[in-house]
Amino acid sequence: MKRIASFEVNHDVLTQGMYTSRIDGDITTYDIRMVIPNGGIYLEPAATHTFEHLFATYTRNSDFAENIIYCGPMGCQTGFYFLVRDLAPQDAIKLVNESMKFIADYEGEIPGASRIECGNYLLHDLQGAKQMAANMIPILKDWTEADLVYKK
Repeated sequence: MKRIASFEVNHDVLTQGMYTSRIDGDITTYDIRMVIPNGGIYLEPAATHTFEHLFATYTRNSDFAENIIYCGPMGCQTGFYFLVRDLAPQDAIKLVNESMKFIADYEGEIPGASRIECGNYLLHDLQGAKQMAANMIPILKDWTEADLVYKK
């Protein structure tokens, strides 16, 4: 079988940040890498779940709501994939930065976290999600389109 693009990335040199994983026509997949791969520290499932609920809620209520396709955690527990349609890279960076601030500052009920709305409603950690986002704010604050390229 053909190797998928994400397996072609050298995870030994990958650092925290936001990268263009692939472009398929008008759809761009971003790799939001939140911890260093194979570094021994991984995203906790409950915090990751809450982060996903908050990130999805924020982005789908933003000025770019019509451009949002999907945001979900990577199986390796090191980050998220963020898929957008027809969204300029600088706008994607801006939206991710705004989302991190929203999550880091969030107080209140976790959106979509009831038994009726969520398939694993007991697996949430708001404080952990807030810390995940807070950790990314200084990393992404000066991120530019040039930084979206994976390092070789």
